[in-house]
Amino acid sequence: FATMEPSVYEDEVDDWFIESLHLYGDLHLFELQDPTRVIEWTGGKSICVAGYGASSTRNEILQLALPQKLFVKENQGLCPERDFKVEHGGFSDTPIDCLKHVSGTRTLVSSGPSDNTLHIWQIGDEDSDVIRRAGVIEPEVRVKAGSRVASGVSRTPCVLHASRIKDLQITELESRRVLYSVAADCADRVSGLEFLAADVFLVCADSGGLWLCDVRDPAGLRPTATPEGQGPRWRMGVKKGHSHVEAASGSVARLSSSCQVLVTDLRSPRSPLCQARLNIHHDSPNADFMAVTWAPALDDCLAVSGFDGAVRVYETKAWSPNAAEAEPLFVHKGHSLSHGPESGRGAAVVTTHVWHPWKPRTVLSAATNGSLHVWDWVDNQAS
Repeated sequence: FATMEPSVYEDEVDDWFIESLHLYGDLHLFELQDPTRVIEWTGGKSICVAGYGASSTRNEILQLALPQKLFVKENQGLCPERDFKVEHGGFSDTPIDCLKHVSGTRTLVSSGPSDNTLHIWQIGDEDSDVIRRAGVIEPEVRVKAGSRVASGVSRTPCVLHASRIKDLQITELESRRVLYSVAADCADRVSGLEFLAADVFLVCADSGGLWLCDVRDPAGLRPTATPEGQGPRWRMGVKKGHSHVEAASGSVARLSSSCQVLVTDLRSPRSPLCQARLNIHHDSPNADFMAVTWAPALDDCLAVSGFDGAVRVYETKAWSPNAAEAEPLFVHKGHSLSHGPESGRGAAVVTTHVWHPWKPRTVLSAATNGSLHVWDWVDNQAS
């Protein structure tokens, strides 16, 4: 890793750094050897990242310990550990577009862009710093498109995965046995999957439709909401409750490639609870980078990225059922300043972001220029 490099944008970078003294409580800027599209939590203080280079046969998978500085209390003085620490690592001979950690295990499951085969990885124990490939899951129907993956919360480790809605299945990791498959004939591409409870999961189609499934229900997969109009591609972010009872009554935010956000209550999914138009100027967004996520430790806050080199945080309390333009509560624009044109990578676009599970305003984000940032913004309104 290295800190931010000098560039032709030195004046703009300097201005941003000075401004950042008032904007951030914590700000850590790093550079990965290769950019990542995934930041996956593997513990309270560690994450996994992975390369997605289409022409590379050695895409790194790394488990990184977060800087200790993030977890030191203010009254404990200066902390020398301000960098990520590589804890485990390995290589994939295929690009990694999707990576999920199976809760309660040392297992990772990944998918690449070329087909819907899943790869299983094991993170080494205390005696090994290697992440090794432990097997594959061959889907019942092979297609030339990557799978979306969600890890299960049942008694046995399992994953929900599919490229298309009609290929949805739950697979037990140890035996590779198919525990559940849907009886649907919908060929829509899957853009998002999320378990709401051990037996209930939610699916978002690329066209924006939401599908709810309870594996105990003979009716199986049920469509619940479809956006009006055609054309944009959509991604979803699920706001989960604190218990399995609350999970099925959570809120779902859907983000479109035309910069629209719909927030839906799963108890009444036919019409949006609220919605907004986002004032984001972009040329032609890569819909694969789009992401919308709810803050787990803040009420009614969500983050949006994938259109440019910024991550934008919005507060949805003032949003209404009628679409109106929404202004962000905070904008993190550091990725666009991490490299100048001489880097050869072009303008940076944020590839992914995740919230810290219990630090309210802490976010991790990565971009196409290999930058990896950890930032905690200051709530000036509260101040």
